[in-house]
Amino acid sequence: MIERLIRDNIRKLEAYASARSEFKGKASVFLDANENAMGSPAGDNLNRYPDPLQTSLKQIVSDLKRVPEACIFLGNGSDEPIDLLFRMFCKPGQDNVIQLTPTYGMYQVAAGINDVAIRNVPLQDDFSMDALKVLTAADADTKLIFICSPNNPTGNLMDRKQVELLLKRFKGLVVVDEAYIDFAAPGASVADLLHKYERLVVLQTFSKAWGMAGLRIGMALASPVLVAIMNKVKAPYNIGTLAQEYAIRALRNQKWIHSWTRETIAQRQMLYLALGRLPFVIKVFPSEANFLLVKVVDAQQLYDYLLARGIVVRNRATVKGCEGCLRITVGSLEENEQLLLALESYSKQSL
Repeated sequence: MIERLIRDNIRKLEAYASARSEFKGKASVFLDANENAMGSPAGDNLNRYPDPLQTSLKQIVSDLKRVPEACIFLGNGSDEPIDLLFRMFCKPGQDNVIQLTPTYGMYQVAAGINDVAIRNVPLQDDFSMDALKVLTAADADTKLIFICSPNNPTGNLMDRKQVELLLKRFKGLVVVDEAYIDFAAPGASVADLLHKYERLVVLQTFSKAWGMAGLRIGMALASPVLVAIMNKVKAPYNIGTLAQEYAIRALRNQKWIHSWTRETIAQRQMLYLALGRLPFVIKVFPSEANFLLVKVVDAQQLYDYLLARGIVVRNRATVKGCEGCLRITVGSLEENEQLLLALESYSKQSL
C-alpha cells in the first residue's frame, strides 16, 4: 500500500481549509474569504481567489490525457510536484533518491533543498537505462527513482521494459518525467501503466509542446490516493486564475498544437541531418524531444561564436556524460535557418 511509504507527519497532516475549498455549489454573494469586494485594478474577477483544485481545467486535462480527474495533480510547473514528492516521501538526513545521469537538474536541486541524499546511476554509453544497475544502487532508504523520458539533455526515450522492471522490483516510487513526450513517437508514454502500478508517477507539462511555459502548469498523473495527499500538502492556491483561464483557452484550441508539434518534429529531422554534415560536428544524438544534443570539436568556442551573433544555445560540455556537447533547441524555420547560416560561417572560419 502506498500509504505506508508516506512520511508519518504527512499522513497525519490536516490540510489547510481555504474558504474556496470549503464551499461547493453556486452563490452570488461571497463573504467568506476576506477578499476585496470593490474589485481589482488588474481586471475582472481577479479580486477573487482561484479554484484551489482547478476543477474546470482538470476536466479538460482528463479528456485530453484519458486519465480520471482523481488521478491528476496540477502544479506550478513540473517542479512543484517534484518538490512535493520529496517532502511527502523522504525524511531529511535519512532517506535517499536515485537519478539517472546525465539528466534534468531539478532533481538534484530538490534533493539539496530537502536535505535528501541523491545517488547517481550513469546511463549507458548510448544513454539507455540499465534497470539492474539502478536496483543495485537502491537500499531500504531509497524512496524515489527519477527517470526522465525523453531524457533531458540527451533526448532519448527510456526502454519501457526497463521501466516496468523497476516498477515490479523496487518498493518505492518510480517517477517518470515525460516533459517532452509530445514530441516522441505515438504510444511512448507510460501513463497507460498507471492502473497497473500504484507506485508509478508520471510527470507531464504544458510548457513544451503546448507553448505555455509562461503559465507554469505541470501535472503529476498518479493514483487517487497519492493525488489526494499532494493536494493536501500543496499551497492552497498554487495556480492563479489567469493561468487557469489561459490554459483552458489553449486546450480548447488544440489544432494549432498538433500542427506546431508536427512542424517541430520535421524541423528536428532537418537539423539532425544538416548538423551531421558539418565538419566540426562529431556526433548528433538521436532525439525524441524538441532539442538535439550535439558533440562538437570545441563546445565553448562554438557557444561563444553563436552568442556573439545573438544565437543562444545551451552549453552542456561541463555535464558528466555530455563532455563536448551543446544542446540545441529546435526553433522555427526562420530561427533554424539563422542557426545553420551561422554554423556554416563558423565552419569556413575554422578551416
